[in-house]
Amino acid sequence: MSLRVIPEFMDGTAVAQVDARLQAIRQSHKVEVLLAIESGSRAWGFPSPDSDYDCLFIFLRKRQDYLALFSKRDVIETPLEGEMDVNGWDLKKALKLLLKGNAVVIEWLTSPIVYEGEEQFRLEAIQLAREIAERSLVARHYLHLGTRQRNVYFSDGKEVALKKIFYALRPAAALRWLRLHPGGAVAPMHFPTLMAESEVPSAVGELVFELTERKAKTRELGKGALPRVIAEFIDSEFNLAEKIFEKDRIPAKAGAVEKAEKFFLATLARFSC
Repeated sequence: MSLRVIPEFMDGTAVAQVDARLQAIRQSHKVEVLLAIESGSRAWGFPSPDSDYDCLFIFLRKRQDYLALFSKRDVIETPLEGEMDVNGWDLKKALKLLLKGNAVVIEWLTSPIVYEGEEQFRLEAIQLAREIAERSLVARHYLHLGTRQRNVYFSDGKEVALKKIFYALRPAAALRWLRLHPGGAVAPMHFPTLMAESEVPSAVGELVFELTERKAKTRELGKGALPRVIAEFIDSEFNLAEKIFEKDRIPAKAGAVEKAEKFFLATLARFSC
């Protein structure tokens, strides 16, 4: 069954441009688009009026391409035009990265905005992620991402664009979610859902809600220092994550590679010719 989830707030002209770009990719590269989602701030749940459209997709080549002596590229890139960015990964690449704890793949699979896709593929892929994603590796992904953003933009206490707060805050909330859900590795991509399920302190939640509302209405939040309440929340979660997850360096769950390969071969048999 085909899958398409486009919220009303999405600009119809921009969505049509994404659809046209995906159709051109299928024709020119001779691939099957298994899932195409919005990955940027609109999917995260804190867009600005001028937010870019970031469509990312997972594709599958023809069976003979995977048997060829020289493998074709495992990425498809299209030119960045204005606010439109459309790029994709081969399913093999996505699965290999998932085995390494790459949270980006998990976010693609769970994005609340879907341009096109096959429902059964997404459901089975999400279930696979739950079975094979090693939560300590996923946590390390978010920890390294978050600390990099923290150090680049907020380490010296100077004023910066306040919208950049979200790029350190989101990884911190994901780390909190992982800490509070010891059996899970698939945290929600949608930021309001992530915050709710992470049970953040009320002071943090109220301030984040205010910033999110302002960001949705204006192109610029302005500049300022990182609010103390948010700074303490971010630093606390990063410090806890270092103690809990950095010492646990399990490369992959037992049987994960076999499950990923079985999933790839089944998907290839189903969709490719």
